[in-house]
Amino acid sequence: MRAAVLRRPGGPEALRVEHVPEPSVGPGESLIDVSLSGINFDDLEQRSGTQPGLPLPTVLGLEAAGRRRTDGRRVVALLRRGGGYAEVVAARDAYTVEIPAGLDDAHAVGLFEQGGTAYGALLLAGRLRAGESVAVSAAAGGVGHLAVQLALALGASPVIGLASTPAKRRFVTALGADVALDPADPELADRLREAAGGIGVDVFVDSVGGAVASAGLAALAPFGRLVCLGWRPGPDAPAGTHPPAGTHPPGPVDPADAGVVAVTTAQLAHGSIGCAGFWMRHVVDHRDLLCRIADRLFALAAQGRLTVHVDRTVALHEVGAAHAAVAARATTGKVLVDVRREV
Repeated sequence: MRAAVLRRPGGPEALRVEHVPEPSVGPGESLIDVSLSGINFDDLEQRSGTQPGLPLPTVLGLEAAGRRRTDGRRVVALLRRGGGYAEVVAARDAYTVEIPAGLDDAHAVGLFEQGGTAYGALLLAGRLRAGESVAVSAAAGGVGHLAVQLALALGASPVIGLASTPAKRRFVTALGADVALDPADPELADRLREAAGGIGVDVFVDSVGGAVASAGLAALAPFGRLVCLGWRPGPDAPAGTHPPAGTHPPGPVDPADAGVVAVTTAQLAHGSIGCAGFWMRHVVDHRDLLCRIADRLFALAAQGRLTVHVDRTVALHEVGAAHAAVAARATTGKVLVDVRREV
């Protein structure tokens, strides 16, 4: 089979298409003939060596849709060990769900992991209630554009999106956001409070860290919640900054790192605010919860209330260029890989 193989950490050019043997399956696994795979920031970090200890050579790709060989059914799978940038993948049955009729593979890939992350951030960690205000950083991204739509579908008001360029802010408002703000605005905390009616934001979902997360924290309303996704070193962090070895997501990080947001118990108590984190792994490891969330997201998509915006779909030999585009923040929504396409 054809696969985009990583033999050593490096830039986007480190991903090369090769012919490799099909994977073998172990207990509780099934082979899937892949149609589409998704690109995520975790893939970029693994490729660059930011996550130490990755066994090499390897095939990256943490999500894939296709047909399960045992029964021919269309399925989407989360791949904890990677392997999605290939024509065939061995997937854990516990991390796989069937794709309902009427939902295409592109929506299934976009919704399962990144939609699940948006859902977990808003409802499991953020405890969002209808009528509360929501702000989302990186709102034009894979998770962010789904979080904006999901917040609206859950009855949040107003919904505020942060995006780095005028074109991305127009994209965010086209999704239905009431307000789109520039995360580089030095008065961001004030702008967030104003957009939320002057009293502050109830739930701020952040995947950026640094100054943006600090502004979100300062803009929380009483009883507001900051929900942190992933780990980013921040724009001012030293080159090569990465999470502590052996931890993913990371453990404690040096406070000098620009991606870290310092908060004291006095701040939490004085504002009656809270901070939470969310990692999709804690959903993936609970099969019933994973299936319930997938069902909810797929139903919202069927109702037209949740749409995956696909920025581009690339062939296997274009995966490196797609990584470069995602790293440069030159994409909106989801980036997919058509593993069967050769040109």
